[in-house]
Amino acid sequence: MPVAVVTGGSSGIGAGVARLLAEKGWQCVLVARNEERLAAVAAEIGGEYEVCDVGDRKAVEGMATEVRKRHPAVKLLVNNAGISSRRKGFVETDPEWIEELFRINLLGAVWCLRAFLPALEADKPSHVVNVASVAGAVALPPGLYSASKHALVAFSRSLAASLPAQGVHVHTVNPGFVETPGFPQRGRLGSRLLERTVVSPEYAARRIVSAVEHNRPEIFVPGWYRVPAVAQALAPGLISRLLARRR
Repeated sequence: MPVAVVTGGSSGIGAGVARLLAEKGWQCVLVARNEERLAAVAAEIGGEYEVCDVGDRKAVEGMATEVRKRHPAVKLLVNNAGISSRRKGFVETDPEWIEELFRINLLGAVWCLRAFLPALEADKPSHVVNVASVAGAVALPPGLYSASKHALVAFSRSLAASLPAQGVHVHTVNPGFVETPGFPQRGRLGSRLLERTVVSPEYAARRIVSAVEHNRPEIFVPGWYRVPAVAQALAPGLISRLLARRR
């Protein structure tokens, strides 16, 4: 039975991925900070769980050591844990929250991959999924959340060029608006058009698992989000002016 470690597995996209993997015969180890929700999802799918703040390097190393005692070989690591930016301007956001944002959204994936890389190499060919965001490919104001996800996208893309030589395939996933407990969207976007673009965590989970199964290096969820990403890459000044008009 292949083993998958899923961070942020207590709800939303992470829980959706775990449920789908369990249906396909995977043994899942869920990682998050909320033990009550973790235990509930793990019991539902017959999986395991570890309570851990992925932004804490020492905690991640300790958690990974415990998991690797039980599972020396890991086939899949899903770096899904993340927090959203508070809806404030750059200057108004608390410095402590900015540090928390980068600690979890970027360093959480870095620490988890470092800790689990030996287990992934032990079960090669294996896979790493880094759940970033469309905001990691399109810079959106006020910028802090986008910056954390831009960094994760860059980290993930660079790994996709190097880790396959070690038998570890890397997948960058850029979701758009997904309705989850940690990222509520409906009723907050201020536009009926944007409301129609919101997808469920189950939809995102199916796309993620499919990307692994078909070894796709990078996907957008839904796929049409690739269009604004390409547009900003080709004409960053124009896109910035258009975003400024919306404010």
